[in-house]
Amino acid sequence: MKVTKRRRLRGLVFRLLALLLGLAPFLVVEAALWTLDWGRPSDHGDPFVGFSAVHPLFKLSDDGAQYEIARSRLTFFCPDSFSAKKGTNEFRIFCLGGSTVQGRPFAIETSFTTWLELNLQAADPSRQWQVVNCGGVSYASYRLVPILEEVLAYEPDLIILYTGHNEFLEDRTYDHIKEMPPLVTRSMELLSGTRSFTLLRAGYLGLRGAAAVEGRPVLGPETDAILEYRGGLQEYHRDAKWRRDVVEHFRHNLRRMVQMTSDAGVGMLLINPVCNLRDCPPFKNQHRDGLTAEQEQQWNSLLHEAQTLRGTNIYQATELVNQALQIDDQHAGVHYVLAQCYEDMGRFEEAKQEYIAAKELDVCPLRILEPMNRAVLETARRTETPMIDVRDMFERLSEGGIPGSYYLVDHVHPSIAGHRLIADALTEELIRQGIVRVASRGNGSDWKEGMDQVAQAYLYSLGDFYLAQGQERLDRLRGWTKGKGSRVRQDGLGKGTSDEKR
Repeated sequence: MKVTKRRRLRGLVFRLLALLLGLAPFLVVEAALWTLDWGRPSDHGDPFVGFSAVHPLFKLSDDGAQYEIARSRLTFFCPDSFSAKKGTNEFRIFCLGGSTVQGRPFAIETSFTTWLELNLQAADPSRQWQVVNCGGVSYASYRLVPILEEVLAYEPDLIILYTGHNEFLEDRTYDHIKEMPPLVTRSMELLSGTRSFTLLRAGYLGLRGAAAVEGRPVLGPETDAILEYRGGLQEYHRDAKWRRDVVEHFRHNLRRMVQMTSDAGVGMLLINPVCNLRDCPPFKNQHRDGLTAEQEQQWNSLLHEAQTLRGTNIYQATELVNQALQIDDQHAGVHYVLAQCYEDMGRFEEAKQEYIAAKELDVCPLRILEPMNRAVLETARRTETPMIDVRDMFERLSEGGIPGSYYLVDHVHPSIAGHRLIADALTEELIRQGIVRVASRGNGSDWKEGMDQVAQAYLYSLGDFYLAQGQERLDRLRGWTKGKGSRVRQDGLGKGTSDEKR
């Protein structure tokens, strides 16, 4: 018995040594590339999309004293600036993301970026805190990569990334991305993080020429959302492959941006986004394939009767909705109605799952999908990147764990109070990391004391017009999500074309 065990152990050791011997050349090359700092994975292009042009987000002011958001970019960004010469006691933070970062439907004055700067000044007045808002309306993760490349040259101390809601807004295809078995996909994912693979891929593409950028769609220099056009909502249809490719592109961009900040020696904080489940019906529904006219008529009849009975007999209404679900479980709207029924009955966990199903089946996904939330969590865990789980935070503050309109003004945008909650969580995390050293006040009070009064005075200083403008933008945004865009698209162009139309 002992002889057999020894033989097995020797065999295992021999196979392990053979494996290490086979990998030795690769490990030597990889170590050399690290030493020479060649082939950084973050330095090479996006295999999913390209851009016809990339313009700087910031321009040096006429007097050379500060960098400002370029005037040409103000259609999508709010004005913000920072000193061209960084102060010796300055801690500089850049916040990247979409309209949530910008503070929409209001502006950066009430975004979590501004509240964070006010918090930091109150908590640690010994330092000069500069929080720069780089939130672009309708900006997806792939459009944030060039911005990150730019701001890493401006001596940042920390990058905060809040992204995930805008990935399905632009018109593009992923026809060049081939379906691969999960094992191959995982292997490619691991190899893509090595410098050897990066240089080999760059050399291969260089030999094939520019066309080898694998037929990627070429997007214009600014975002071009489908919903900006008349009838934009009609462009959305159920497309499982496109959805999977968008999710994978998002995952790729997260890993790439984390790697970029790590290579630059800059800290990063990821934020796991939240969205409105309770008070946001699906934006577009689509019946399952193969539904007959008779089945659709029966489905409509069941759902109509259920809606009629909800106020008087919730149990019977729920049974009718479940019957409709048996006929068609791919229609997002029926899951939303079932969620409402479960919530009326106090069955919050079941209600939450149905609200999530309604979001996931929404044919026009304007809210982050579950695989994308998981991608944020996985990226943070695998790369050991600090993360603020805003989704979890809002769920814990919401009845039944279902985020709704209490802290969110629409499908994804937090209220002003919601932005303050995010800023508080970020402040606590920076205190935990030791970046912020809370000032001692002698009376034992913490940094939050007096912040409510500061916030009230600050909001008062903005005036009623600021809040009215926000409400006006919110009304326009609601029309936009219903496909009421005003631009006219050229004939023959729809989802799936490249950006040659520009």
